[in-house]
Order: sequence, then structure tokens, then C-alpha cells
Amino acid sequence: MPDFDFDATLRWARFAPRKTLSRQSGDELPFLDNASAGQALLLDTCVYIDGLQGRTPDAVADLLDLRIVNHSAVAVQELMHSIGALDPRHPGSKVAIDRIGGLIRAMPPHRVFAPDTDMLAKGAMLSGILCRLQGYAADDRYRALHDCVLFVQAQKLGLTVLTANVGDFDLLLQMLPAGRAIFYRPL
Repeated sequence: MPDFDFDATLRWARFAPRKTLSRQSGDELPFLDNASAGQALLLDTCVYIDGLQGRTPDAVADLLDLRIVNHSAVAVQELMHSIGALDPRHPGSKVAIDRIGGLIRAMPPHRVFAPDTDMLAKGAMLSGILCRLQGYAADDRYRALHDCVLFVQAQKLGLTVLTANVGDFDLLLQMLPAGRAIFYRPL
């Protein structure tokens, strides 16, 4: 496996805090107030979902117009999971599938990135540490895994994660301060 070194990943994880982390106040976090030019973005799955539900503030649309927008196979995976979880007999499922499909089809192929083995391994390690420190319940562990892989992927690609998920990404920024995220508050 040319893109994965087990021992290097163990050394990388030495940053791990040894105690439960506390959430920071909103004043300490990078919230989006006004859109501005800057680093390219990697979108968290919540951005797509909030967009479909009309819950993204105007500043998010402005930011997406100003910056290069990239997509992760992690978000595609989560969106496809949502489709699979829909009840095909429910009258709203076809509309939801069509709207999610439209989002995925609109992603330019050259802007969709799949995490490599190194990203997956480091994201899994980071997720395990986060789940252990914060005492995450079983239901929260897969969500944390996807968030951690996305965060590590963004860091490795030099991108900034755009997300409304303050709870997890606040902790990830504390654990890996070299990572970057911008938060928004859904409407």
C-alpha cells in the first residue's frame, strides 16, 4: 500500500489529548458572517442537506460563489446512504431521490475527491480517539468516523471544510489546529 504507513500513522496520532475536550464558545470559532475570497472548500454533507431544505443562509451561497468548491466521496457516500434508507413506498421518497441525485450529478468530476488509504486510516484513528475521549454512543461513532475522514481529507488537500456541525468540528479543530473549518448557522 504505497499511500499508507502504519507506523507513521501511530506517530501522527501522538497529538491525541488525554482527557475529555470541552466545547468552545461561539466567539472562539470561525463562523461565517460575510463571504470572502480565500481557500478552496470541501463541503460537509450537512451543506447539501441544508441546501435542499432551504436552511442555508445567504452568506453560504455567497461563499460558494466566491471560492472553489470541492466535494468528497465521503459526502456522496452519506447522501447515497440517505437514499438507501428512504422507504420506496413513501410518496416523498421519489422527490428526495431526484433532488439528491441532482446534487450528485451536478458535482464536476474533477472536483470530487476520494480519500486515500492514508486519509482513511488517519480519519479512523482520529475518530477512535474522539469517540473514546468524548464517550460517544454507538449511534454517533459512524457519524464521527465520516466527519474525521472528511476533516483529515481536507487537511491533506489544503482545503477548508464548510459545515454547520459545530459540535464535532470544534473538537476536531482543537485536536488538529492545523486543520481548517468555517461554520455557519442553519436557518
